[in-house]
Amino acid sequence: MNLILLSGGSGKRLWPLSNDIRSKQFIKIFKDKDGNYESMVQRVYRQIKTVDSDAVVTIATSKTQVSEINNQLGQKVGISIEPCRKDTFPAIALASAYLVDVQGVDENEAVVVCPVDPYVEDDYFKALKELCAQAEKGEANLVLMGIEPTYPSEKYGYIIPETAEQISKVDTFKEKPTAAVAEDYISRGALWNGGVFAYKLKYVIDKAHELIDFTDYHDLYSKYEEIEKISFDYAVVEKEPSIQVMRFAGQWKDLGTWNTLTEAMQENVVGKGRLSDSCEDVHVINEMNVPIIAMGLKDVVISASPEGILVSDKHESSFIKPYVDEIDQQIMFAEKSWGSFKVVDVEDDSMTMKVTLHPGNAMNYHSHKLRDEVWVVISGEGTTIVDGMHQKVKAGDVITMSAGCRHTIKAETELQIIEVQLGKEITVEDKEKFELEY
Repeated sequence: MNLILLSGGSGKRLWPLSNDIRSKQFIKIFKDKDGNYESMVQRVYRQIKTVDSDAVVTIATSKTQVSEINNQLGQKVGISIEPCRKDTFPAIALASAYLVDVQGVDENEAVVVCPVDPYVEDDYFKALKELCAQAEKGEANLVLMGIEPTYPSEKYGYIIPETAEQISKVDTFKEKPTAAVAEDYISRGALWNGGVFAYKLKYVIDKAHELIDFTDYHDLYSKYEEIEKISFDYAVVEKEPSIQVMRFAGQWKDLGTWNTLTEAMQENVVGKGRLSDSCEDVHVINEMNVPIIAMGLKDVVISASPEGILVSDKHESSFIKPYVDEIDQQIMFAEKSWGSFKVVDVEDDSMTMKVTLHPGNAMNYHSHKLRDEVWVVISGEGTTIVDGMHQKVKAGDVITMSAGCRHTIKAETELQIIEVQLGKEITVEDKEKFELEY
C-alpha cells in the first residue's frame, strides 16, 4: 500500500503547545502500549506499520516541518517537500510526481491520500487497504472514504451516495451545512467527507498537466511558487464524474481543537499538575518544569509551554485563533532532526536557550554575521568543530564563537548545552550553512 499523508497546519488552534513549526500532529500527549508519550503523527505511522509492515509512506509537508518529522519518525520516511504552502491540489500533485519520478513507483499503481492526524484505531488503516484495492480495480477515477456520521456536524462536508451499499457511486457533494441541514443530509444517507481518497497516480498527474505547465517532478518543484493556490476538492473532486465512495463505520475523530483533543486524552494531567477533588472534566497539559494546581474548575483546559499559558472554557477554546494571530513572538520551542531547543530568556541584546542533541546527531555547520555565541555544556559528551578545529567536550566546558566563525557540535551521548546568543540583531535569518571542510 502506498500512502500520502498530508501534513499541514499553522499551529493556531492548539496554542500554546503548537506554533508555526510544531503543528498539532507533533504534540506528544497520547500514551503507547509501553506508557511512553507519542504524537498524532507517531501514532498514525505506528498504526500503519502494524496493519501493513510493507506500506510505503510519503508525507507531503512544508520545509518548516521536515526537521520535526525526521525527529519523530526517523530518516527513512519519505517526504515530499513543498517549497511554500499552496493548498491541497498542488501538494498532492507534487507528491504524486515525487512517487513516480523520484521513487520510481509505476504510474498505474494506486495510492491513498489522507490527513496525517486522524484519531482512529487500526480498523481505519485496514479500510485504507481496501480503499487502495478498490482504486486498483479502475471502476472509478477516484474512490473516497465516507465516514458514517455520529451526529449532524457543521464542521464537515457531506457525501451523498447513490445507494446504501458498502461501495457506491457518488450522487452529490454538499458543503459544510447548518446542524438542521446536516440532519436532513444524514436522513438521506449522507456520509462525512474526511478528506480521504484513492486514485491511480497517472490520473492525478494527468490532471496536474491539464492545469500546470511542467514536465516532471523537478520542473514542477522549481515552478511551485508560481502555481495557483487551489484545493483538491475544487480542482478535481467537484469536476470528476467517475467517483465511488466506500463507507467506514469505525471510530474517527478530527482532533483540531482543545475541546476535541481532550476528549481523546487517556488522562487528565500530562506533565506536572494536580487537580482538586472538586474539579470536573478539567485537563492540564504542562510542558513547563513548574507545577500547575487547578481547584474547583469545570469544563476547563489549562495548557502551558514556553510559548505561553492558556486557561479556557473548553467550548470557548475553539475560538482561540484570532487571539493567537495578535501575538507576535519568537518561536520558543522546536524539535529538530538532531534534537530540540527551548528558549529560556530573551533580552534586547541577547537570547538564551537550552539545546538537546540526540546521540550521533549534529547541528548544521554554520555561521552568523550579526551575533556571537557561547556554549556551556551541562551534560553529556561530544565534539565541537570551530573553523575546522575539532575539540572533545564534556559537562563544564565552555566554547565561544565570534560572529562569522563557522561552528557545529556533534553528540556522542545525549548532549545538553546552554547557548547564549549576543548581538543587536538576533534573527533566524542570520544563518549561513556550509559543508564541513575536514
